[in-house]
Amino acid sequence: MSAESLALYVHWPFCVSKCPYCDFNSHVRAAIDQRQWRDALLADLAHEARLLRGRTLTSIFFGGGTPSLMDPATVEAVIDAAIRHWEPAKNIEITLEANPNSVEADRFADLASAGVNRLSLGLQSFDNAALAFLGRAHSAREGWRALEIAQKRFRRVSFDLIYALPGETEAGWAATLAQALSLGTSHLSLYQLTIEPGTRFAALHAAGKLEPLDPDASAALFELTDEMTATAGLPAYEISNHARSGRESRHNLTYWRYGDYAGIGPGAHGRRSGMRTVRHKKPENFLKAMARNSSGIAEEAPLSAVEAADEALVMGLRLREGIDAQAIAERFGLEAVVDWGRVARLAESGHLLRKDTRIRLTGKGRLVLDHILGDIAAVETKASVAA
Repeated sequence: MSAESLALYVHWPFCVSKCPYCDFNSHVRAAIDQRQWRDALLADLAHEARLLRGRTLTSIFFGGGTPSLMDPATVEAVIDAAIRHWEPAKNIEITLEANPNSVEADRFADLASAGVNRLSLGLQSFDNAALAFLGRAHSAREGWRALEIAQKRFRRVSFDLIYALPGETEAGWAATLAQALSLGTSHLSLYQLTIEPGTRFAALHAAGKLEPLDPDASAALFELTDEMTATAGLPAYEISNHARSGRESRHNLTYWRYGDYAGIGPGAHGRRSGMRTVRHKKPENFLKAMARNSSGIAEEAPLSAVEAADEALVMGLRLREGIDAQAIAERFGLEAVVDWGRVARLAESGHLLRKDTRIRLTGKGRLVLDHILGDIAAVETKASVAA
């Protein structure tokens, strides 16, 4: 990842309904002053641009929240400002996350006209009962309609599904995945249900009202997913993301390859020239910070060489291409980022593949990624973190 390239993440915090997955429920708004927020985002963007001169902008990603309910004029203004501040790559990717409800789908044409060329659609399921369990506000029918409209309006469309729900069988997931693969999109994000602390699912699990799928059954579904997507020509290029060759998410590849990205808007994280940045999460606090400092930054701190190398290792091994461990060590001035003896043992056991200083996970290794990361991190790195 070139040090001269840059991705832009724009976080729109506002939601139209409560979400079971995040802590942004306080950001539900009946009305939003679009002009005020347009001005705030543009000012926050200008702050980052002053600190990141001379970069080539490879991607813009509008996330949230419910960014598809941004005024298309706001989306267009941010895109126009970004490509004035930085030289846009010839094939710049501009993605916006969207929910499939009818109100949002009706805005797709205007968002495409504003400059969005890739839509990431949060379908999550084709089944109404599963959607209700997941706490989604849209119906399966709305999902189908939204996907149909999206494929007419945008050059590239991705959608996500969540699997390994309680009681899900291989036969049931195979049928769902086959349906997804028949729909003609070139990118799919396929996530296993996880029980995250502080969510509604965690509360249900603690109360004995939700029993997660057995780990062995989840592993079998993961392997089935890998096999079916590869056969269909959309192999996994990352643990949970599948795409035809050349259709990978360029924006997310910047994260996983540990490139720089500017994050603007309430709650946005960024990584800028060795610095970690975090914006104020609460919209009101963000606006107050903008008034005081012309940016919404709540935290800004340098990453140590050990922290940066560890993050690059963790992110890079998620990719099917893997990492060049020696290149990471040299980039951050460390002797090593992996314990090569442990790498050798994991290669012998069939969990890793090694070629010179490049390592990557096998299918067997992808099932136990977290364990492998904990095992191969270099002793020097662990000692420095502990210190």
